[in-house]
Amino acid sequence: MSTTPSRKVVILSGGTAANSLVDVFNELIEKNNCTLSYIIPISDNGGSSSELIRVFGGPGIGDIRSRLVRLIPPSNAGILNLFNHRLPTSPQAASAEFLTLLDLTSPLYNPIPTPQALLIRSILSHLHLEILKRTRSPSSSFNFQSASIGNLFLTGARLFSGSFESAIYLLAIIGGVDESRTAVLPAIVSNFTHHISAGLEDGTVITGQNAISHPSAPTALPESPNVTVYSTVADHHPQAHAAYTPNVVPSIHINDDSSHQHHQIEDATLPGSLPTLRPSFLTASKAHEPPLPSPIHRIWYINPYGQEMHPSPNPNAVAAIRAADAVVYSIGSLYTSLAPVLILSGVGEAVATGPRFKVLVLNGSLDRETGGYTAVDFVKAVVECCESSLRLSESGCATADDDPRSMWTGEVTDIAATVRRYVTHLVHIDHPTAPAVDREALGAWGVECVRCYGRRGEDGKIWYDEKGLGQALGVVLGRRDGKERGERSRRNTITD
Repeated sequence: MSTTPSRKVVILSGGTAANSLVDVFNELIEKNNCTLSYIIPISDNGGSSSELIRVFGGPGIGDIRSRLVRLIPPSNAGILNLFNHRLPTSPQAASAEFLTLLDLTSPLYNPIPTPQALLIRSILSHLHLEILKRTRSPSSSFNFQSASIGNLFLTGARLFSGSFESAIYLLAIIGGVDESRTAVLPAIVSNFTHHISAGLEDGTVITGQNAISHPSAPTALPESPNVTVYSTVADHHPQAHAAYTPNVVPSIHINDDSSHQHHQIEDATLPGSLPTLRPSFLTASKAHEPPLPSPIHRIWYINPYGQEMHPSPNPNAVAAIRAADAVVYSIGSLYTSLAPVLILSGVGEAVATGPRFKVLVLNGSLDRETGGYTAVDFVKAVVECCESSLRLSESGCATADDDPRSMWTGEVTDIAATVRRYVTHLVHIDHPTAPAVDREALGAWGVECVRCYGRRGEDGKIWYDEKGLGQALGVVLGRRDGKERGERSRRNTITD
């Protein structure tokens, strides 16, 4: 068997959920002689990344870091544990522990070879210098609470090199990630922050990924009673309705006293930016997620002032999709992990014309973003995002006439032709907690459904059985001649 990888697979995903499938994807590489590229969004503004964004600006790096660290081989367990480590929840204790990383007294360095330890210490020292330069006590200071060492390292490396891609490369080589077989690509390459907004069916606009997926109270900047934020279009625009309104953004009124208080705090946020994008959200959690007031119908990128923008995608990511044999939409948050990648100009066209297989791995359960969704709704959302990207590539701008939802009123044959451009296979678990799968409806669109084994996790939720999922993906990728196999689905089994 040839040792040169002959096939290319792209995984579109966020961070936490898809990390549970890394072993499945690694096995896919070995058994199918593949190279693998992970394409990950940079719009996350929650957790410890939010404090780095507040002070330094730059991309949301948490999901990139978590995937890189997940790919570090067990032979480099010391470096893996260091980059996975989080500082204490007490700001004072966290700051004190960070100083032990600078003077090399931290026990985390013990299993790490000296050359790597000194290089890591140098990058963290550079970050510390940048923190000190930005400190304006007592109004402005960096909060080390719950900070991820991996996030701190990536930020320090980016500030040192001036390049986000260089920072990713440095963490990968220090960790021993085999980049000849596996690449981690940010959806956007930038030294700036890119936020997203969600438009709901009832006209509500939610700003910032953290507020969309798992809202929490800000922990770095106090809320001012003198700031009025219109969280919905209808609050300030009574004529607004649930239709696509790309040029309407939340309105924010700040009086003079509030504005003066707000700007006493120096950070990386531009003057006049949306106050909802300024705080840190260090306590963000998905443990309790109140339902959205209405389903999401659209995601878009915004500048710091809340206006819609269309950032350019990472050209390497688009090239990877175009050259791939298969693209896999992984489990995770549909609208805050997949959509921020799919709506970028050029991505829809690359998915439509590049990979032969487009596989949607359906979540094993529903979340805040997808309450009440069926498999058909997931497929629709992916297709609409890709169509929006394609139309953006063709026109260079988004207008109300470009609402892709209008496609679902056409002929079934036309709908099927469009759907198959972006989704050819659906892998799913057949269980009451999972989204319902209408095989007949999906089959009419030309989407082949593949049932997979499930297992019950410690949290009581149903997760994919890694072996079963690997076999399912292998079956799909194994169809070189495009012919159907005799058995189109696997009976679902839940194992306790």
